[in-house]
Formats: sequence, C-alpha cells, structure tokens
Amino acid sequence: MSNFSEKANFLWSIADLLRGHYKQSDYGKVILPFTVLRRLDYLLKPTKKAVLAEYEACKGQALEAIEYKLNKASGYKFHNHSKYDFLELAKDANHIAANFLHYLNGYSAGVREIVEYFSFKDQIKKLDEYDLLYQVVKKCAEAESIFKDVGTLEMGYIFEDLIRRFAELSNETAGEHFTPREVIRLMVNLLFVHDRDILRKPGIVKTLYDPACGTGGMLSVAEDYLKDLNKEARLELFGQEINPESYAICKSDMLIKGQNPQNIKFGNTFTQDGLAGESFDYMLSNPPFGVDWKKAEKQIKNEYDNLGHAGRFGAGLPSISDGSLLFLQHMIAKMKRGGEGSRIAIVFNGSPLFSGGAGSGPSEIRKWIIENDWLEGIVAMPDQLFYNTGIATYIWIVTDRKLKERRGKVQLINATGAEQPDKDNPFYAKMPRSLGNKRKEIHAAAIAAITKIYGEFCEGPYCKIFGNEDFGYRRITVERPQRDENGNIVTDRKGNPSPDASLRDAENVPLKEEVVTYFAREVLPHAPDAWIDHAKTKTGYEINFTRYFYQYKPLRSLEEIRRDILALEEETDGMLKEILK
Repeated sequence: MSNFSEKANFLWSIADLLRGHYKQSDYGKVILPFTVLRRLDYLLKPTKKAVLAEYEACKGQALEAIEYKLNKASGYKFHNHSKYDFLELAKDANHIAANFLHYLNGYSAGVREIVEYFSFKDQIKKLDEYDLLYQVVKKCAEAESIFKDVGTLEMGYIFEDLIRRFAELSNETAGEHFTPREVIRLMVNLLFVHDRDILRKPGIVKTLYDPACGTGGMLSVAEDYLKDLNKEARLELFGQEINPESYAICKSDMLIKGQNPQNIKFGNTFTQDGLAGESFDYMLSNPPFGVDWKKAEKQIKNEYDNLGHAGRFGAGLPSISDGSLLFLQHMIAKMKRGGEGSRIAIVFNGSPLFSGGAGSGPSEIRKWIIENDWLEGIVAMPDQLFYNTGIATYIWIVTDRKLKERRGKVQLINATGAEQPDKDNPFYAKMPRSLGNKRKEIHAAAIAAITKIYGEFCEGPYCKIFGNEDFGYRRITVERPQRDENGNIVTDRKGNPSPDASLRDAENVPLKEEVVTYFAREVLPHAPDAWIDHAKTKTGYEINFTRYFYQYKPLRSLEEIRRDILALEEETDGMLKEILK
C-alpha cells in the first residue's frame, strides 16, 4: 500500500471491531492513540534490545538520568523499556489487559503523558470488558507493513487523515478542535505571501506558534507548506491547548512528525502562558468564536491592572462574553519586536471588527493595533465554512514588519462570494453533503485567487485599500441648553448654558475631518443652540466591512412585480383546477 490514504483506511478499519459497542463519534478515542503507539512501537523495534540492556544497566539511578540514557539508546526523544511490543502482546490473549498496561508503563514520561490526556486507560478497561482489547491489539500487530518504509512526512499525512475522519464523525463538536484544512491553507498562504524568497534559503529555521492549537492542524499545514517550498527548511512548531483530548492528539502528531512534543503545552493560554517569554516568527490561530473569559476574569484583570503594556493585555479588555481580542493581544505580545519582526494570521467572527463604542475595550484594542500600524489586511470569507457555525468569518493579518508600500495602509478583501450565485462562484464550492454547519469549501482555485489578490495589493472589485485613519472617528457629545417654563435658557453661576440631559446626543466624526467643520454642517443647521462638550470627546476605531463593499441593487420595477404576481396567480389557478377535478 503506497498511498497514505489506503494506509489510513487500513487503520480506520479497526472501527469494524468497535461497531455496536462504540458510537461512531467515539471511534477516534481508540484508533488515534493505538495508531500513535503502533507507530512508536515500529520505530523503536530496531533498538529494542539495546534499550532493554541499558535499562538493566542503569536501574537505581535518578529518573532523569535513566530517561536521558534510554532515549539515547533508542535514538529518539522517547523509549519503551517494557519487554513487550505489539508482536509479543499479540501472542498472549489470556493476559492482554495486564500485559498491555505493563507495556504502556514502559514508555518514557512524554508518551505516558499523551496516554493520560487521551484518557486511554479508560478505553483499555472498556475494550477489555467487551473482549475487544486483544482483537484491536492483534489487528494493530498485523499492521506491520503499514509502517514499513513510511517516512515522517507520510506518517504525518496518515495521522492527519485519521484526525479529519474523526472530526467529521463528530460534527457536533468538530469545530472545537478542528479547522477545515482549506481555511488553514488560505491562512498559511497569506501568512507566508511576502516571505517565499526568505523561506527558500538553504537551512533556514523559523518558528510558528498557535495559542489555541486544537489537534495541531494549523501547525501541520504550515509545516507542509514550508517543506513543499524548501525541503531543507525547518519550521519549529509551538502551541498550547486547553482540551485534554485535542492536546493529546496534537502532541502525538508532533511526536510522529519528528517535532519536539515538549513545545506543545497544556492549559488555559490566558491564565497559564505555557510559553511565557517566548517570541515567534509566525503565528496562526482559530480561537473559539465568542468564547467568554469569565473563569479567567480575575487573572486577566490582575495582569491588565498591574502590568499594563508590560503584560499581554495592556491595550484593553473586551467584553466578558467574547475573548477573541484577548487571543490577538496575547499573540502580539509574542512578536519579535525590534528584530526581524513577526506575522500573525487569526480567524475571527464579525464581532472584533466593530463591537464596542469609542473608549470601550474592543475599540481601544483596535485603536492600539491600527495606530501602531500592525493591521496589514482582513479577508472576509464565505459563510458556512466551519463545522459548528454557519456565521461569516474573517482572517486578520497582523504584522510589525509591513512592506514599504503597505505602511500606513490596510487591505480589505471581500471573498464572501455573496454577490455571485453558488454555481461557478469564484470563492467557494457547495459541498455534495454538509458536515454539521459546513456546507461550503474554499476550492484550490479560490485559495490561489485570494492569495494573488492579496499579494498584488491593488484595488479592484474584491479589494479595497484604506489609510489607517479611515477607520478612526471622534465620538463627540452634543449638548443643548435647558430651558425654563418661558422658554428661556437656564444658565449656571458663570452664565454658561446648563445642558439638558434629555436632549443630549452624540455624533461620530471621521478622524480625517475637522470636528468644527462637521459640526457646522451636520448639527448646527438642525440645532442652532447646540454646542460640543469637548471634555467628553473620545476616539474610536471600527471596521465596517459591509459598508465598504456595499453594492446598491435597484428595486424591481412595478411592471416586473406585476408580471410575477399574474404568473403566480395563473399557476395557482391551474393547481386548484387539478385538485377540484
């Protein structure tokens, strides 16, 4: 079997043993960890005897010393000092549970951690109770040919294919830990769009980080991109994940692909930054849409209040119901400032574009990003792309190393395809069958087209370029005087008009326009006695994507509407005659 999907099919065929005992959506809980263990088992086979001999020789030494020596003997960053392997386990059906646990406990600490986060021992107990454990182990033992002559890259493809199947069977929760691969490929293209020459240099080493890495899909696609571009290049992958099972899958994927699994951290990125003090060349993420940060509120507010810009969240705090902009601030804190700089690609829903008025946390965060000239571009994508939501989504590209021609500017691309019919749409294709809320996919030609539009940086039907200030406005407070019963203006002790709170209003004045000019044109003709309370003026930023790409559609003529009504009446009349026959 030379094709990696055929090999994945063989491994997935283990599911035939699970039918009737496991839900389809739970197949991955068995197949994925068994795939990892069988792969590691095969890799360790040539050095098994050497590891066992070294284990006997170093008994009684410190655990760290033993780990180091056994890893060295195995030739990898992991080992197994149990006398069992899959072939040996398959020889004894009567003691399979005890022998298999002995085998698991023989692994190095990093692999045992993966097993623990998979909650794999619960699955072993369940499989044993159903008399399935030996059958699954035997099936895996027979998969020797699957792993023969399979390189790290191909094994990564096999594992990714299994992860995809697992996610698609788990439609109801897929979006929590799985981003559609075509979305990631587009994000990676945009992330690397200006750096292809840099990345082609012999022996180049770069770092990439995802603070909500899920099963590691974004990390893997980025690595594949770089390998296709330059086989001598190395992309060192880092990430953090809060879901135990997703963390275990991601860490397994890194182990299988020859990456350092220690670079993947477990926990809440907001409250326990597993990679504190680190900075990265590139960052990618699809954080949960609209996730609240109530559980982390105390720690986040403490960091904001006590550290300000010396911490991660100095620009401001978004509403408690949506932590999206916290993720972006966290990533910006990990940019390589003052050196080569960094590039970030992150997926958001529409809320971070415009939520919150001037002076609010979200507006202050947008203001901080845009006034520092870090926002390079935003791509609006088609709806119904993700498994667990059909809402519109946007890719933000943020960087502290804009090209000269992009400085002071922001590029917006409308790739929603909303103006075109589904058939032959330039930006997406309708899927033959939906997967949860996912009914569309961005096809390869669309990815290439969007990347080309982004890279060319020229205005057109789908692309607009704005200055940073175009997104800013001043929120002015307009006051009008309080009047007594006779209609006379009420004044304070200094003779100034007293404002009437019930008549108070506010106006948003574009940042590029003089407030006085705007006020004279838009307010005074309607309220000659009005004035501005300048002490209350605030500066805000928002990105009204829909307005920038709005296309007026003329209303249908009365004659067109009349013809349609008459045609409908005629059709209905024919149906009634058929019914009354």
